[in-house]
Amino acid sequence: MHERLALIRIAPRRVLDIGCGDGPDLGRLQEQYPRAEVLGLDASERLLREARSRHQAASSAVGRLLGRWLRQGTPHLGPAGLVCADLAQLPLQTAAVDLAWSNLALHWHPQPDRVFAEWRRILAVDGLLMFSCFGPDTFKEVRAAFAEADRDAHTLAFVDMHDFGDMLVNAGFSTPVMDMETITVTYEDVDKLMRDVRAWGGNPLLTRRRALLGRAAWQRARQALEAMRGADGRISLTFEVVYGHAFRPAPSKTAGGESIIRFEPRRK
Repeated sequence: MHERLALIRIAPRRVLDIGCGDGPDLGRLQEQYPRAEVLGLDASERLLREARSRHQAASSAVGRLLGRWLRQGTPHLGPAGLVCADLAQLPLQTAAVDLAWSNLALHWHPQPDRVFAEWRRILAVDGLLMFSCFGPDTFKEVRAAFAEADRDAHTLAFVDMHDFGDMLVNAGFSTPVMDMETITVTYEDVDKLMRDVRAWGGNPLLTRRRALLGRAAWQRARQALEAMRGADGRISLTFEVVYGHAFRPAPSKTAGGESIIRFEPRRK
């Protein structure tokens, strides 16, 4: 995402990291746009506390090392503010942000169409939205293995990138660009693989089973994963990473429904 962002010429005054988690991107965004106000937002209070601790530790370290050489007024690294809120209900004014950045957060929300509409609302005209999320091939090995155990859903139903593109257009964004890449990680044993899957958030589905998986069902899922070992003897786990960016265009109609026609002077 940072490589993609570097190709786009913008000078945002306010940047919002939506779904910032414990804050790994906040410092890099501030470095990239040192004159901007960088805000972080996440639905988890615990992760925001970790982000604040990370920022304070980084600031104190930078201050000790560089404080004598920094000019007065040099922008500090890290977030100007952290906010706890739902991705589809942002406590910001309309057109308050010039760059909305969201790294691997969108797939956690059950209604991405509502999320896109809200992100468009808080973006200024010509503001940029840039996001990444997981696509439908993510954890396909885990889904296939648990299909051998029962009929319950054990992972999120990740959305296809083409559907995200349609949602962006329907939400009022212009020139959306979507692409994806597939990353395959291999594991020596099932336990290590499942620990990583749980570390990515487990199963947040409201429709998930409430009881523990039985021993016999777990053994069927485990055997299915074992049967997926490749020629190198390792088990693969797939991540489909979807990338998207789009701009908020100037309005074409007034609040009353009248069409807006713009006249520009002819260039000589």
